[in-house]
This record gives sequence, C-alpha cells and structure tokens, in this order.
Amino acid sequence: GASTLSDDEVNRMVNDAEKFAETDKEKREAVDVRNQADSMVYQTEKQLTEFGDKVPADVKEKVEGKLNDLKTSLQGENIAAIKEAQEALQQEVVSLGQAIYSQGEGGAPGPDGQPGAQPGPDPTGTESSKSDMKGDDDNVVDAEFEDKSE
Repeated sequence: GASTLSDDEVNRMVNDAEKFAETDKEKREAVDVRNQADSMVYQTEKQLTEFGDKVPADVKEKVEGKLNDLKTSLQGENIAAIKEAQEALQQEVVSLGQAIYSQGEGGAPGPDGQPGAQPGPDPTGTESSKSDMKGDDDNVVDAEFEDKSE
C-alpha cells in the first residue's frame, strides 16, 4: 500500500524519533532503576521477616536503616540517589546473608530443613557443583552400553 504521508512529513517524523531517542533511553533507564530498587526493597523486607530473629540486632538495624534510605530516595526523582542508596543497601544485605549463613553453620536446620552445616547451592551460580568432589578418584570408567534384552 502506498503511504499517504509526504516525504517532508516522513523526514520530520524520522528526525523527531532521533531527537527523542536519547530522552526515551534515559526514561527507560530510570524506570529500570526504580523497578530494581522496588524489587530490592521487597526482597530485603522478606528476608528481614523470614530471618530477622536469626540476625544480630546491629546487623538488622544497619539493614533497616539502608532500607529506609532506599525507600526515601524512591520517593524522589533523583536516579543517582536511588542507585547510591541501592548499592549501600546491597552492602548491608551481604552482611545480613553472612550473618544468617554463619548462624546456620552451627548445625541448626537451614531454611530448607536440612542441617545448616551442609553446603547449599551456590546462589551466584559461579562455582561448579563438582567442586566438592575429590579429583584423585582414578576408578572412574566412562563407557557406553547397549540393552540387548529386546
């Protein structure tokens, strides 16, 4: 089908799209930062509710303080402040996780009911699941087999 727009109108629309592309990119980035921060607030509150009684009071207070800072920054429009508050909270969440983990190493049941001393899955996914196995087992045989019972 033929376009009903003149060449001038098409060129103007293309120029407008190019002109607003940077603004659109900035708005998209701002929305992404806000969404990540909202998610982090939710996850942190969930962890505090779930594990709050297993965490030392000083660690919990620091996390709650940074959590409130992030909530406050989310009420404003300053994306840099939101990112900064998010990074600060992330640092405290790491110490929260370490506190929870160290509590679990005493043999108390972990969150999945397993003894806390058992190594759990690597949450970052960076370590090989075979890292706990010894590499000096020479009795391993790699073989193929065929089922001839049919």
